[in-house]
Amino acid sequence: MNDHVQTSTSRWPSPKKDYWSTPFAEALLQHLDLVPGITILDVASGHGIPAFYLAEQVGPTGQVLGIDLSEEQVARAQAIQGRQLPWLRFECHDMRELPPHLPTFDRITGNLSVMFLRPNRFEAVRGLVAHLNPGGQLVLTFPSLGTFDSLWRRIDQEMASRGLVPERERFAAYVAERPSAKHGRRWLEAAGLERIVVAESPLEVETDAGPGFLYHPLLRGGFLDDVYECFDDPRLADTVMIPVSEDVGSFTPLVAQRCVLAAWKKK
Repeated sequence: MNDHVQTSTSRWPSPKKDYWSTPFAEALLQHLDLVPGITILDVASGHGIPAFYLAEQVGPTGQVLGIDLSEEQVARAQAIQGRQLPWLRFECHDMRELPPHLPTFDRITGNLSVMFLRPNRFEAVRGLVAHLNPGGQLVLTFPSLGTFDSLWRRIDQEMASRGLVPERERFAAYVAERPSAKHGRRWLEAAGLERIVVAESPLEVETDAGPGFLYHPLLRGGFLDDVYECFDDPRLADTVMIPVSEDVGSFTPLVAQRCVLAAWKKK
């Protein structure tokens, strides 16, 4: 357990105004055994939360590689980095199929990563474990089953009231596909890891009604986009989502479940 997470002397703390990545990163760091000089692979590294902090903590005797499938995110992280922390690199790779030339690492971390491991999440986890040194630690976070359930019920209710059968079936499949903490534990056990810890904690997300909900930077950036993909006709999607957006009182507080998966590879 890391007892000195995000100290006041850190030059690279997670941004306090990031109300999504930062709370999940804080949960990750609470379960990460972070010491100077180790090597870390940070998957789904995005624009560097928490890769910059990890690099600061391992110091120049360590190495941190942040990978992301998005070239735009990698470029953004590199722009933030500039010439600082030269033992930190950002590269564009698919964490579901890591290139064989990548070395093994003492730690593998992934903040908000598990949702991007689909469709074959266990196989992807097993691929990560293959790049973990014996005695190394894997720590991943994700919004687990139960996240925004009140919202999903309200959307399903709106679809049902309009008799939207195909769209409702697609939506049900999307909701059912979300992994739970139990799924995560089974992946770690099946991958042969030990000292497994699976922890969940609630995180409330605030939202306004109407456009403030429909274009919420967090919700529209991922969760609501998945809902819109259930519709072939964008105009039909709007006829469902606009009434939902005007009825936020029926599904707030909007609560996500922060889940941390942490485990060690046998020596």
